[in-house]
Amino acid sequence: MVYENPDGVKIGLEIHVQLNKLNTKLFCGCSTDYHNAEPNTHVCPVCLGLPGSLPVLNKRAVEFAMKVGLALNCNIVEQTQFHRKNYYYPDLPKGFQTTQYDYPIASRGKVVIDGEDGERIIRITRAHMEEDPGKLLHMGSIEKSKGTLINYNRSGMALIEIVTEPDMRSPKEARRFLDKLRSILEYLDVFNGDLEGAMRVDANISVMGGDRVEVKNISSHKGVEKAALYEIMRQKNFVRRGGKVVLETRHFDEQRGVTLSMRSKEEEHDYRYFPEPDLVPMRVADRVPEVIKTLPELPDAKRERFTSQYGMADMHAKALTSDIKVANFYEHVALKVDPGAAAVWIADVLKGELNYRDISVDAFKVEYMAEIIELVTGNKITERSGVEIIRTILDNGGTPAAVVKEKGLIKVEDDIVTKAVTEALAENPEALQDYLGGKEKSLNFLVGQVMKKTAGRSDARTTREMLLERISELPPK
Repeated sequence: MVYENPDGVKIGLEIHVQLNKLNTKLFCGCSTDYHNAEPNTHVCPVCLGLPGSLPVLNKRAVEFAMKVGLALNCNIVEQTQFHRKNYYYPDLPKGFQTTQYDYPIASRGKVVIDGEDGERIIRITRAHMEEDPGKLLHMGSIEKSKGTLINYNRSGMALIEIVTEPDMRSPKEARRFLDKLRSILEYLDVFNGDLEGAMRVDANISVMGGDRVEVKNISSHKGVEKAALYEIMRQKNFVRRGGKVVLETRHFDEQRGVTLSMRSKEEEHDYRYFPEPDLVPMRVADRVPEVIKTLPELPDAKRERFTSQYGMADMHAKALTSDIKVANFYEHVALKVDPGAAAVWIADVLKGELNYRDISVDAFKVEYMAEIIELVTGNKITERSGVEIIRTILDNGGTPAAVVKEKGLIKVEDDIVTKAVTEALAENPEALQDYLGGKEKSLNFLVGQVMKKTAGRSDARTTREMLLERISELPPK
């Protein structure tokens, strides 16, 4: 099925990624470990923009940026340099931001996502390095703030800004792109996405061939999807009423789920870019071969390997490789039990339970997962009991053996199931007659009755087969 995109939606993203796996900031020696620190304690003359202070470029930050560019299938520039982007804002003490302008370190890349109608290529326009400003804390809402506090601990953190072409046609595609990008970045081990401010997004959105509107500083993937949904509807309604969408910058109020106008959109000339006189141009293309050697196996490559090496379905390979922690967890389990069974249990069951609780796979032990799979595949417990063990451990702790013993989950013998089948048919003649009359759902009811009699310790598939066999042996009426 081809996605028609009837409203002509175009979405392009500008993603500010904090390279927070670095030990020090981009142009000074201040620690990047500031998230639990008191305000304005991880600062120095350089990141405070004090007169006479000079920047010194972080070499590892350049290596991290090159790794990101290569992982996004970008071309690495021969030579790059930093510029001053001039504007005044309270969180920018120097009065300018040091960033890359004409010569971004990487450009013309691509990322493949699951689009509305199959795989879709999202083009990467550029990826450039820059420093993070400080953080403003408004006392009240942004519209009715009684004052603003400034924390400069974040000022000077190394960022890479990734700019896409407007290739996304729906909020869902935008969110899937961000999910894929985060996965790539975590595989590269250049940032921790769980830290506050690790990834901030500006979304450029247009409909029906109109001008784009930029929604600034959205802090979550879900927030980007919600902001885009609201903004698309707002622009469509505005056009239907005879209005004309103009270039502007808007703020997304996550609590109310609406976008609010902030200012007209700035153009490049408003920033008066000029080369940073305190930093010399640098050649980076010569270092590409050595950086390539440091690249890990990335999500798409790992997905292909999982399908060929372990013989799993592509949907399971996608689910397992979208998160590097889950991928590593799976491979450790697959060393201990059947890889096919491990793929099904981790992708279909464990991930669902973790997502429901919004916790990481770190909350579950490899040994526990392998033990549960061995119990199920060894016909010691039912699949239903396996799920119950996982839920119990996640909610209350314990071990698989302890949960099995406490809840009495060891599978019952076949003769007990046979007895339960006979009793269920005898006690529910109406359900039996309904099934014989063509009502398939009645068989599910009978399976449930057998499961109840065995306290859930009989296997549902085996129970169904035994019921069908017993029904076929009944004399016709």
